[in-house]
Amino acid sequence: MQQEEPPLLVLQFSDLTYTVHKKISRWRRCFRKPTAVVASSAAVSRSSATAAAMATAPPPPPPPHSRLLLDHVSGEARDGEILAVMGPSGSGKSTLIDALAQRIESLEGRITLNSTHVSNSLLRSISAYVMQDDLLFPMLTVKETLMFSALFRMPRTQSTAKKRARVMHLLDQLGLVQVADTIIGDEARRGVSGGERRRVSIGIDIIHDPLLLFLDEPTSGLDSTSAYMVVRTLQKIAKTGSIVILSIHQPSFRILGLVDHLILLAFGQKVYGGPPAELHTYFHSFGRPVPQHENSTEHALDLIQELHNSQGGVKQLVEFCNFWIATASKRGSARILVGSTDVRGAISASISRGKLVASRPSSAFMFATQLSSPRHHHPQKTNNSHSQESDHDTKLSGADMVCKFANPWWTEIRVLALRSVMNIKRMPELFLMRLATVLFTAFLLATIFWNLDHSPLGIQERLGFFAFAMSTTFYTCADALPVFLQERYIFMRETGHNTYRMSSYVLANAMIYVPFLAVLAMSFVLTVWWAVGLAGGGSGFLFFFLIVWASFWAGNSFITLLSGVMPNVMLGYTVVVALLAYFLLLSGFFIARERIPKYWLWFHYLSLIKYPYEAVLINEFQVQGPCYESGSQILFGTPLASLSPTLVSEMLSLVSSTSALLNTPYANMSASSCILTGPDVLIAKQITELTKWQCLVITLAFGVLFRFLFYAILRFSGRNKRE
Repeated sequence: MQQEEPPLLVLQFSDLTYTVHKKISRWRRCFRKPTAVVASSAAVSRSSATAAAMATAPPPPPPPHSRLLLDHVSGEARDGEILAVMGPSGSGKSTLIDALAQRIESLEGRITLNSTHVSNSLLRSISAYVMQDDLLFPMLTVKETLMFSALFRMPRTQSTAKKRARVMHLLDQLGLVQVADTIIGDEARRGVSGGERRRVSIGIDIIHDPLLLFLDEPTSGLDSTSAYMVVRTLQKIAKTGSIVILSIHQPSFRILGLVDHLILLAFGQKVYGGPPAELHTYFHSFGRPVPQHENSTEHALDLIQELHNSQGGVKQLVEFCNFWIATASKRGSARILVGSTDVRGAISASISRGKLVASRPSSAFMFATQLSSPRHHHPQKTNNSHSQESDHDTKLSGADMVCKFANPWWTEIRVLALRSVMNIKRMPELFLMRLATVLFTAFLLATIFWNLDHSPLGIQERLGFFAFAMSTTFYTCADALPVFLQERYIFMRETGHNTYRMSSYVLANAMIYVPFLAVLAMSFVLTVWWAVGLAGGGSGFLFFFLIVWASFWAGNSFITLLSGVMPNVMLGYTVVVALLAYFLLLSGFFIARERIPKYWLWFHYLSLIKYPYEAVLINEFQVQGPCYESGSQILFGTPLASLSPTLVSEMLSLVSSTSALLNTPYANMSASSCILTGPDVLIAKQITELTKWQCLVITLAFGVLFRFLFYAILRFSGRNKRE
C-alpha cells in the first residue's frame, strides 16, 4: 500500500455514463410497432417479486435507437501526473475527455475536484482544452500566436514586458525558440512542422498556466519522435503542478514511460486502470500474458479486439478489472490519500506559487457563498439521494476567486482588432482583389453611362445605373462569407475557455471592416460621380459616398450573419446570390410598389437594396433645375414619337388652348416648356414615403441588426458542448 504526500489537487470521477440517442424521424415514428401493454392480474401479482430481482440485476441495455459511449467509468487524476486514456478507435477516449472537461450536457455520474463539485464556469477558468485539430491562424508567427494568447489570457494589470517574458519562457519550455519567428503555415504556405504546430496549439491554451489540462489525442498524425517530444513537454507542464489528462490511441514504449496513470477503455467500458508498469502483471494475472518483445499496449489492443469478436465480448475483462481494483490494497498497489486540501485552499495555494496568471489579486481571494447541489447527478435521482451526500459534495462557484475573463471588453476588442488587421496585412491580396473588383465595376459603369444627359432616355439610364450600382455594393460583399467560416472553430476554442467575450468578437469584427469599406466606397464614388454626370454638387457627392459606404456596411453585416448560419462556403454562396437577387427584384426598380402583390409587399420593405436605391434617386432627382422632358419630347416612348416637329407644335397648341379653357396646369404649353422635373420623377416612381436621410439611417440600422443577430446566433450555437 502506497502512502504518498497528499496532492494539492485531485480530480475524481465515478460511474460516468453517457448515452447517445439517435433521432428518429416523425414519419418513421408513426409506423413503429407499438409496445404491448399487459394488464393481467397474474402480471400484477408478480410485480413485487420482479422488483426484487431487478434490484440485483445488471443495468438494462440501452434502447435500440441509442448507443452507450461511456458505461460507468471511474478513476482519478492528480496534479503533477499525466493520466492517459487509451483504447481502440470508438472506445470512448475523446468522449471521456469531453466528459471530464464538462463539455457534455446529459452526462450521468459524479465529477469532483478535491471531493467538491465545481461549477462549469470555475472549471473553464482554471482549465484548458486542447482539441485534436490544430486550429491556428496560418499567417501569424509562433511568437505572435503565443503573444496574442498572452494578451487575451493574462490580465492587463501585468505589464507587456511580463507577458513577453511569459511567452519567451513558454517558447523555451515547448522547445520552439528556433522557430519563434516562423509563420504557422498551411497547405499553400510552408511553415512549422506538424509536431511544432501541435506544441503551439498546446502553448496557446497553457499561456495562463491552468491547473487542469485536457488534450484530445495530442500525438495524432505525428511521427514517433514528434509525439514523444509533445508528451515530454506535457510531463514538464504536469511537474509544475497541473493535472494533465490526455487521450492517446497507441503510445510507443518511450511515451508510455512518461505516463503516470493509464485508463484503458473498450467500447465505453473500463478494462484497466493503474500505472502502465503494471500492465504485464495485470494481463499475466488475467491469463493472457504479454508475449516477449511485444509492447504491452499493442497486446492490450489486440486482446480487446479478440475478445470483442468472441461470444462473451469484453465482459470478462471488465469484470477482471473491477476485481483487480477491488484487491489493489491486498497487493499493496492502492494509492491512499493521507489527507486532501480543501479545493478553496488548493486553488489559492496554486495561484500563490505562480499558477493561473489570469486570476485576481490575492486580496480578492473571496469565494461566493452560493452552494448548490451536485451537477453531474442523474436527472431522475430523488432529493433523498442528494441528502445522503457528504457535506463536501457541494457545487462550488468560484466566480469571486478566479476571473471569468482576464481583461475588460475594450481590451479584448483592441487585441482582436489588432490580430485581424495583422492577418489582413499578411494577406493583402484578399483586400486588393476586392478593391480591384469594385474599381473595375465602377470603371465599367462609368464608361457605359458616360455623361448622361437630361432627357427621358437619360432618366431610364440613370435608374438602371443606380439599380446596378447599389446591387453591386452588396454582391461584392460576398467575399466576407469565408472569413468566419474559416475562423469558426478557432472562435469556438477561444470562447470555450473564456479567452474573450463573444460580444467583443462581434464588435471587433464589425469595427475592423469600417475603414476598409470606406476605402471601397470612396474608390467607387470617385470613379463614377463625374464620369456619369450625377447631380447634387458637394453635398450630393458627400451623401452619395455615405450611402454607398452604408450599403457596403449593411451588405458586409448581412454576409457575416449568413456565415454564422451556413455550414460551408458553397451553400453560403448559393443562398447569398439567391437572396440578393430577390432583394433586387423587389427593390422597386423592376416593378413599382403599388404593382407588387400584397402577399409580397412585406418583402419589398425588407429588401436591403430598396433603401439605398431610393436614397440615391432622391439625392439625384430632388435637385431643382434640370428638366428631363420638354414639350417637344412629350411623345417620347410612344409610336407617335416619329411625328414631325410641326405636327407636335400644333398638337401642343391645341393642348394649351384646351387647358386654358379648362383651367388646368398645362396652359401656355410650347415645345420648350418643361413638363418633367426631378421631383416629378420621384413622384412617378412612388418614392415619397421617406427622405434620403431616413433611408441612410435605415440602411445603417440593417447593418446593426444583422450584427446583433450574428451575436445571438453565436450565443445560441457557440456553447461547444455535446447534448
